Amino acid sequence: MLTQLSIRNIVLIEALDLHFAGGLGVLTGETGAGKSILLDAVGLVLGNRADMGLIRAGADQASATATFEYSVIPAALQSILDDAEIEIEPGEPLIVRRRLKADGGSKAFVNDQPVGVALLREMAGTLVELHGQHDDRGLVNPRGHMRLLDRYAGTDADKVARAWTVWRDAEAKLAEAKASIDQAKEDEDLLIAHLAELTELRPIAGEEAQLAGLRSDMQKGERLQGELEDLRKVWDGSKSPLALLRSAARKLDRIAEEHSLLADALESLDRAVVEAGEAEDKLTAAGHSLVHDPAALDDAETRLFELRAAARKHRCDVEALPALMVEMRAQLDAIESGEAGVGALEKAAQAAAESYRSAAQKLHDARASAAKKLDKAVAAELAPLKLDAAKFQTAVEALPEDRWGPTGMDSVEFLISTNPGAPFAPLNKIASGGELSRFILALKVALAEKGGAATVIFDEIDRGVGGAVASAIGDRLARLASGGQLLAVTHSPQVAARGGEHYMIAKSSEGTVTRTSVGLLDADARQEEIARMLSGAEVTPEARAQAVRLLEGV
Repeated sequence: MLTQLSIRNIVLIEALDLHFAGGLGVLTGETGAGKSILLDAVGLVLGNRADMGLIRAGADQASATATFEYSVIPAALQSILDDAEIEIEPGEPLIVRRRLKADGGSKAFVNDQPVGVALLREMAGTLVELHGQHDDRGLVNPRGHMRLLDRYAGTDADKVARAWTVWRDAEAKLAEAKASIDQAKEDEDLLIAHLAELTELRPIAGEEAQLAGLRSDMQKGERLQGELEDLRKVWDGSKSPLALLRSAARKLDRIAEEHSLLADALESLDRAVVEAGEAEDKLTAAGHSLVHDPAALDDAETRLFELRAAARKHRCDVEALPALMVEMRAQLDAIESGEAGVGALEKAAQAAAESYRSAAQKLHDARASAAKKLDKAVAAELAPLKLDAAKFQTAVEALPEDRWGPTGMDSVEFLISTNPGAPFAPLNKIASGGELSRFILALKVALAEKGGAATVIFDEIDRGVGGAVASAIGDRLARLASGGQLLAVTHSPQVAARGGEHYMIAKSSEGTVTRTSVGLLDADARQEEIARMLSGAEVTPEARAQAVRLLEGV
C-alpha cells in the first residue's frame, strides 16, 4: 500500500511529505485549496503525461515520490518488476519517483534505478486505482472488464490461454508440414531425375583427388616419353656410350700392366662403365613407369568432367555429391512418409482445437453465470447511492471464430442504463461525473472480495449528493477500505466522518507567494473541520454539535 507521498515544487506545494496508513483516509479542504495537486502528484508517479505547467513558479524542477510497502509483493507487480530486472529484497519498500525539468523532459526511477515512463504506466494498475471525475482508466476501461469478471467468477482463465497456445502451435506445425510436403511434391519429379543421374554416375568420396593425381602423372608421362625415346636411341646399339666405354675398357685392360698410370686410368674407366650401366637401368625403369596410355588418360579426364559438371549443376563441391545423393533419397522418403506425418499432426491439431473449445466454453459458462451474480450485487448497491432508476449489465457476448483468442471466445463489457427504458451503453458514455463515480463505487463494493490494487483513491465521489446518499457512500468507502487502503478526496462531512485518518488541505498567502499545505488532524481539529464542512465559512455551535454526532455515530 501507499505509505508515503513526497512532493517538491509542484504548483503551490513547495515541499510536502505525507504519511499514510491502511484503512480509509479522507482529504478535505475548501474549494481551490489544492486537493487536485495531490492527485496530479500521484498521477505523475503512475506515468501520466509530463505537464511542465505543474512545476512551481520560479523552480527549475519538480518531483513526486511515492513509497509502497507490502508484506508480500502482489504477483502481477512482481512479474512486471522481474521483466524489468528490478530486484527488491523481502521487506524492502518500493519507491517510485518522477522528476520534471523546467527546460522540458522528465525522468523516472524505481528504487533509484532509471526506468522508462512506459514501465510506470504498466505498474500503475498494480499500485493504485485512481477514480476521478473524468476517469478513463480502471473500471471505466472495457479492456479490463473481462479480467475483473474472471476474478469475480474465480475462473482459471490461464487454462484457456494455455489451450489457445497449444492449439496455435499445433496448427502452425501442421501448416509447416503441409507446406513442406507440397513443396517437396512439386520438386519430386526433379528429385527423381537428379537422383537417377547421380546414381548412374556413382560418385565416390575422394575420387576427384585420385583422378586428378592419375591424370597429372599420365600427362607428365606423355611429355617425357619423347625425350626418353631419344635417349633410348643414344644408349642402344654398338655405338652407344656404354658400348664404347666397355670397348675402351677392354683395350685398356690389355696394356694397363705396362704403366701404372694406365692401371689408374683403367680403374676410372671401369667405374664409368658401372655408373653408365646403372644410368641405363634407371632410364629403362623410368621408361616403364612413364608408359603413356592415351585411352586411360581419356577415361580419367572424361570421369573428372562428368563429376565436376554434376557438382556445378547442383552447386556444390564434387566431394559433396555422395552426401547429396543421401539427402535426395531422404527427401523422397519424406514425401512417401509425409502423408502419415501430416495425418498425425492433423489429429493433434483437432485434439488441441477441441481442448480449447471445451475450456473456452466452460469459461464462457462461468462468465455468464458470474455476470448474473455481479449484476445483482451491483443492483443492490445502486438504490442507496441514489441511482435507483439505473440498471447495470455485464454483457458477455460470443465472438465469431475468427476473433477467438487466448482470452476465450467472448467479449465482456460493463454497461449501464441511467433511465427506465433507456438503452444500455458503456459506463463513460452516458453517466455524468457524479453518477459515474457512484457506479464505480457500487461496482467496487460488489468486487471488493475479489482483490485489486492495494490502494484505491476516489476523487470527490460524493459530488452533488448529501444526507442519506452521502452516508451510504461513506459506509461503502469504509467497507471497501477495511481490508486495504482507500483515500477519498471529499466535500461531504458524512464521508469525512468515516475516515480513520483525516488530512486537511489548506492554502495560505504571504505577499505574492501562495502555498498549499496538508496536515493530519487530531481529534479536536477533525471535529472543527467537519463542523466547517457542515456550516460553511462561519462555524456555528449547531455545526459543532452535529459534527460530534457524526463522529460518534461512526
